[in-house]
Amino acid sequence: MTAMTEHRTFDSLNPATGAVVGTHPVHGAEAVRATVETAADAAVWWRRLGFAGRRARLLTYKSVLARNIGRIAALVNEETGKPHADATLEVVVTVAHLDWAARHARRVLGPRRVFPGLLGVNLAATLEYQPLGTVGVIGPWNYPVFTPMGSIAYALAAGNAVVFKPSELTPGVGVLLADLFAQAVPERDVFQTVTGLGETGAALAGQPGIGKIAFTGSTATAKRVMAACAANLTPIVAECGGKDALIVDHDADLAAAADAAVWGALSNAGQTCVGVERVYVVDAVYDRFMRELTARAREVRAGEHYGPITMPAQVDVIRRHIGEAVAGGRAVIGGPESVRPPYVDPVVVEDVPEDNPAVQEETFGPTITVSRVADAEEALARANATAYGLAGTVFSRSPRRAMELARRMRSGMTAINSVISFAQIPALPFGGVGDSGFGRIHGADGLREFARPKSISRQRFTLPGMNVTTFGRGEAEVDRLVKLVTFLHGRRR
Repeated sequence: MTAMTEHRTFDSLNPATGAVVGTHPVHGAEAVRATVETAADAAVWWRRLGFAGRRARLLTYKSVLARNIGRIAALVNEETGKPHADATLEVVVTVAHLDWAARHARRVLGPRRVFPGLLGVNLAATLEYQPLGTVGVIGPWNYPVFTPMGSIAYALAAGNAVVFKPSELTPGVGVLLADLFAQAVPERDVFQTVTGLGETGAALAGQPGIGKIAFTGSTATAKRVMAACAANLTPIVAECGGKDALIVDHDADLAAAADAAVWGALSNAGQTCVGVERVYVVDAVYDRFMRELTARAREVRAGEHYGPITMPAQVDVIRRHIGEAVAGGRAVIGGPESVRPPYVDPVVVEDVPEDNPAVQEETFGPTITVSRVADAEEALARANATAYGLAGTVFSRSPRRAMELARRMRSGMTAINSVISFAQIPALPFGGVGDSGFGRIHGADGLREFARPKSISRQRFTLPGMNVTTFGRGEAEVDRLVKLVTFLHGRRR
């Protein structure tokens, strides 16, 4: 269900046509507070359902989403401008994640016995993960279903209520997701949406009744959200930007690598936090790779294969980066003339210096910088030489070499001989390091992100002559303890 209505409103627009898609209320601080209070009551009911009750309802929600894939994708298409097929793919992967979270929550979070160690032989130890209460989710516009649901689905499966603030560019999608949940779970307002601008998100982050904030957006905005959370010591998981690199080793399948680079860089108009923005190619195969890359990139059409730039302000960033890249390197495809708002045609620039803003800053547009390197070691060093650390890609026919490079890449996720493939695997955690944020969604780590560990120890029987946690202990008890520890741990192994 959505939050209470206020008098102020704003419109969501189709970025390709400028047509009004929908009109939504601007929820202020009071409306957000009331919504969080409602969520607190719903969270108690949701928690008491237990894993089995929540699983049943979440699987019903999954079925509702699956039956409404076309409706959801159509709205995503309208509010973001991305092709209907891409919007459909986004919803399909989301359904798979929701299914995984619902089915695995008990296994990951449920009570389990823990070995207490020989010093605690008389104790029973139990570990379980308990809900945080209400989770606030502040979502992005580029993947308005897949990305926020990566937090929402896992938070719900962990036993929390959710208050979702979607991007002001895609509010209708956020409202629809909550409305469809209400069809599956009509009893309580477990999942609610509040709409508005930045002030609405700030109000949600600053609410004392929030157990955790899950934020996706720019690094700069993440810092402001963290500042709002600090007032109540509200923890936050932040998935921020990236400047992801693709490495092409000397033995790579060049056709597959070029195809992956083009898709990773140009799909969704480059508006993908884990998209490819930099490519490093070993010298021995550089020229052949560039022939493959340019042949494919020339076939891609803005407005046909990908949509417009959804956020108008991003056009200025893309225009600046293209200009700086071309000034420092050589344009292979496109250039400054490729920017024709709201569309940007594909741009490929090579030989751009590493200190160029087009290499160091997130562009979030359909552009690629390609650099020639001596070997994969140089490629890895350049790939890691950025403040970001979200994702990356390695192409190599050697499984051992590819795994070594993937492990050493400074990123939260790395795909080998594919691009962005980790995002479609529900069991794999998703998140970055450095300026790309911290914390994880998806997988077992994503479930634990929205729960708190609870440790319980129970004394099963007393140990005669070994009770040292009492003022009634004597020297004999301490001596026995020292002898036991020396016996167990004092010998060299």
